[in-house]
Amino acid sequence: MRRPNGTIEIVLQPGELYFGDRYTRIRTLLGSCVSLVFWHRKLLIGGMCHFMLPTRPRPSINELDGRYGDEAIELMLQQARSYGVSTKEFRIQLFGGGDMFPAMDRQKNNPVGKKNVDAAMQLLQSHGLKYYSAHVNGIGHRNLIFDLWNGQVSIKHIPSAMGVNQDIGI
Repeated sequence: MRRPNGTIEIVLQPGELYFGDRYTRIRTLLGSCVSLVFWHRKLLIGGMCHFMLPTRPRPSINELDGRYGDEAIELMLQQARSYGVSTKEFRIQLFGGGDMFPAMDRQKNNPVGKKNVDAAMQLLQSHGLKYYSAHVNGIGHRNLIFDLWNGQVSIKHIPSAMGVNQDIGI
């Protein structure tokens, strides 16, 4: 399906999320952060979040914050439910969690990207959800483009500063 007339383009920054309809394209750039992509095939609706850390260091009584995986997923589920459909009807994909500083992270043996990916997988499971596909971990960053009119996610994975672009359609 071709890009519909009147399409808007949303660029997500870390900690943001967006849910839209068939006239939406969502973009983001991921390093160690993780994005979850939700798409409903029949309604042509969906969204993407971009979280930075698995959870807040200290619980907050304030509103949910998309910078943290557990809260970002809750926000995504609220948006999905607002359309009056079950969250299990959405195709979910998982991206990111790249190791941006492999030499430093190996010394710490505690890469943030891996923690983010592990948290996302555990959070989806705790909500009874499964992901359809994933492009996670590794070294470097990913440029994501999600077209809601057809559910296509395009990825450019750049493994390192000296690496080669890898264009992957999922």
